[in-house]
Amino acid sequence: MMRSCSCLCVFRAPLALAMAALLWLNASPAIAQPPAGKPVSFINDIAPIFKESCFGCHGAKSPKGKLDMTKFATLRKGGTKDDPIVEGKPDDSYLMDVLVATDKKRMPPLESGDPLPKEKVALIQRWIKEGAKLDSGLKADADLVRELRVRWAPPAPPASYPFPVTVTAMAFTPDSKKLVVGGHHELNVFDATTGLLEKRVRTRSRRAMAMTFLPDNNLIVAGGRPGEEGDVRVYNIALKGKVEGGIEVLDGVNDKKVMIKQLGDSDDEILALAVSADGKKIAAGGCDRIVNVWDISGGVDKAKPEASIENHADWVFGVAFSDDAKKLYTASRDKTAKVWDLVAKESMLTFPDHQNTVYGIISASGGKAGLSVGEDNQVRMWSATGDKGGKSIRNANHGKPVFRVAAVPGKPMVVTCSADMTVRSWNAETLVAGKSMSGFTDHVYAVAASPNGNLVAGGAFNGEVRVFNLTDGTLVKAFNASPGLNQKK
Repeated sequence: MMRSCSCLCVFRAPLALAMAALLWLNASPAIAQPPAGKPVSFINDIAPIFKESCFGCHGAKSPKGKLDMTKFATLRKGGTKDDPIVEGKPDDSYLMDVLVATDKKRMPPLESGDPLPKEKVALIQRWIKEGAKLDSGLKADADLVRELRVRWAPPAPPASYPFPVTVTAMAFTPDSKKLVVGGHHELNVFDATTGLLEKRVRTRSRRAMAMTFLPDNNLIVAGGRPGEEGDVRVYNIALKGKVEGGIEVLDGVNDKKVMIKQLGDSDDEILALAVSADGKKIAAGGCDRIVNVWDISGGVDKAKPEASIENHADWVFGVAFSDDAKKLYTASRDKTAKVWDLVAKESMLTFPDHQNTVYGIISASGGKAGLSVGEDNQVRMWSATGDKGGKSIRNANHGKPVFRVAAVPGKPMVVTCSADMTVRSWNAETLVAGKSMSGFTDHVYAVAASPNGNLVAGGAFNGEVRVFNLTDGTLVKAFNASPGLNQKK
C-alpha cells in the first residue's frame, strides 16, 4: 500500500521555500474518529485512507498481489489472498495483520516510508469491528477515485497567505488593463499598472496551470489538484462580487453564474491549454498524456468533444493550434514536440532536437513552423510542413531552462520566461534577441502578453509578478501575487 504519486509540476525551486510551500499546499487534514454512537463510514472515513496510502500499488491497473482496492467489490474479492477482511473480527483480518506488521510484510511497504499512522489504523480496525459495511446507496463496484472526487469540497483560500504562492499561470484581460494570476484555490485579479488586488475568484482547482480568454471575454482555466483531479473550467469573472475587506469576491465553486462550464474530468492535473485563433476550438493536455479537443463553434455552453489524442509517452506541458486550426502542436516531458493533423486525425511529425523536457510550444511563420522551448535552455524553431517537417530551422540560447513561450498580439514577436530569472522578447521569425527584462529573484514560470501588444508580465516561483513595457523593456509595476503576504496585523 504505497502512497500514490502526485503530478507536482513545480519545475525547479530553492529547497527551503519549496518544502514550506508544498507542505502548506499539500497538507492532509487530520483524521478524526467519528463520534461514539455514529458508525464509521466507508466512503467518508476509510476510502480516503486507502486512496492516499494504497491505491498507488493496488490500483485498477496491474495491482500488486492482484488486489485492486479502488472498488469495494474488488477489495473484498481479494487478490492472491482471499478476502482480506473478516467482518466484525479485525484480529482475524489479513488487512489488519499487514497494517500493524513490523517486518517485510508490512503495508505500506517498509521501503515506501513510515507505517500508516496509528489513528488511521484504529479507524480501519473500528470499521471492521462494526461489520466492514458499505454505505447505503453506494454500489460495490463504484470507482472510489471518482466517488471521492465528487464528495470532496475545496477549502476557502486563506485571507492572508502564510507563504508565497507560486505563479504558474496568468493572463491579461481583453482590455489589457487587468492581470489575472492563479492563486491557492482561487484566481486573483490585479490592476496591471498599479498592482492593486481588485478581485478574488474562488475555484475548486488547487492551482491554475494555464489560462486564456475566450472571444466572449470569459476566462478558461486548466488546472486541478496534483495526483487527484484535473479540470478545464470557464469563468465569468466580469461579474460584480460581494466586497470583503475592500476586495470583490466571487464564488467560482458553487455559483453557476461565475463558473459557467466544465470541460472534461481527469485523474490528474491539466497542464496545458489553447484556444484556436477563430475561437471555435479548445485543446487541453496534462499528466495523463492525453490531449482533448472540443468544438465550441456553437458556444462554450454547447461544447462538443472532437478528439482525444494520445500521442505522447509522458506529461503534456504545452498545446497550440495552427493559424487555420487544422493542426495541433504539442510539447511533452517525453523530450519531444509533435504536430497532429486534426483533419486526418493522425500524427504528422515529431521534433526531437530538445533531447530533454519540452515545456512550451506555439505555431510560427503562419503555421509553417513550430517554436518550442524546454529544459535544454533553447528556443527552437523547426519546420512543420513538407519533406523537412520536424527539421530544425534555427535556435537561440536562453542560458537556463525555458518554461513558457507566448506570441505577442499584433507584433512579429514572442516572449519567453526562464530559470535565468528573466522574461525575454525575440523576433518571431529570426529569433534575434530583443529585450531582456530582469529584476526577478526566482525562476520565472509564467509569462503573458497583453492583447494590445504593449505589455508583458512574468510570474515567479516566489509569487513575484513584474509587468514591463514591451517597447523599451522598462518596468511598469512589480508586486507579489500572494494576497496579504507579510501584511502587518
